[in-house]
Amino acid sequence: METTPHAATESDRKQHVRRKHYKGRYPRHFEEKYKELNPEKYNGFAVHVASKGNTPAGTHIPIMVKEILDFLQIKPGQTGFDATLGYGGHTRAMLDQLRGNGHLHATDVDPIESEKTLRRLREAGYGEAVLSVHNMNFAGIDKIVAETGPFDFILADLGISSMQLDDPARGFTYKTDGPLDLRMNPRRGIPAAKLLRKLSTDELEGMLTENADEPYAAEIACTICRDLQEGVMIQTTRQLYQEIEKALRFVPLPARKEVVKKSAARVFQALRIDVNGEFEALYTFLEKLPYALAPRGRVAILTFHSGEDRLVKKAFRTFLKDGLFCDAARDVIRPSAEECFKNPRARSVKFRWGIRSE
Repeated sequence: METTPHAATESDRKQHVRRKHYKGRYPRHFEEKYKELNPEKYNGFAVHVASKGNTPAGTHIPIMVKEILDFLQIKPGQTGFDATLGYGGHTRAMLDQLRGNGHLHATDVDPIESEKTLRRLREAGYGEAVLSVHNMNFAGIDKIVAETGPFDFILADLGISSMQLDDPARGFTYKTDGPLDLRMNPRRGIPAAKLLRKLSTDELEGMLTENADEPYAAEIACTICRDLQEGVMIQTTRQLYQEIEKALRFVPLPARKEVVKKSAARVFQALRIDVNGEFEALYTFLEKLPYALAPRGRVAILTFHSGEDRLVKKAFRTFLKDGLFCDAARDVIRPSAEECFKNPRARSVKFRWGIRSE
């Protein structure tokens, strides 16, 4: 049977799909930022974006690395705990201090990002002998301690990762429209859109006040709950932002845009904290913290809003009073002006430390 030399094969018949064009120097849409989303391949571009004071999409710049390492004084042979793996920036810096001798345990509730981070770290040479990643909340630190013994050093970076903020599909930001989700682990719990429908006006107002110190909590809660009762859909991040705009129409025009922007950030923060049970997890972690540290063990905690910092400050004072800590930071340590320029997301950070008694 004759065959023509130009007969189309199965692969030939498949339509070729061209990669999306990288639109301009800084594309607006997340899915078009493939150079920023692939720093291993386009590292030069990611470095360029970071040099302009921006965080490359889908990545995360670790905060106050030098200050943390200077305090923790990690030595080869020690065992440590990283409460929030995230993009792995702090993790990698601590692993480098161990120099292949010792072990670091890390936890993270986000199965999507932690899987990516673990793969990057393994490819960078950090094998099972020096790094273990646990897909769990850091509040369960005692379960790991039961197997490993107390840690020589602990780091808890309580901020949300830039990878989660950047991806509109995760619903963490009002800047790009996406589903109103806000779950760190999208496979568990209920999304923020569903939570809103369950709350009364008083409950929502209380949440916005307690979790974010929102000055317009009453007005925002009243508008959202009334509109939900009247059948208004609040399923996306932009729809929630529009509700906040509506609630703050009474603010004079010259200042309204900035007021709405700041209130929106606080509302999203308050919802995220509640959806993920962040305060409950922090309470539990702090209760177990002294007993997870070896004698003279060191802990560093980065907080990103006043509610978190109050809890850490109060706990550390109690540990000092009860003799569980021999020393702790009296005042917070802030990132430098230079770091805040390079990474604007560092501006709200407060760093506190403590040292376990003998």
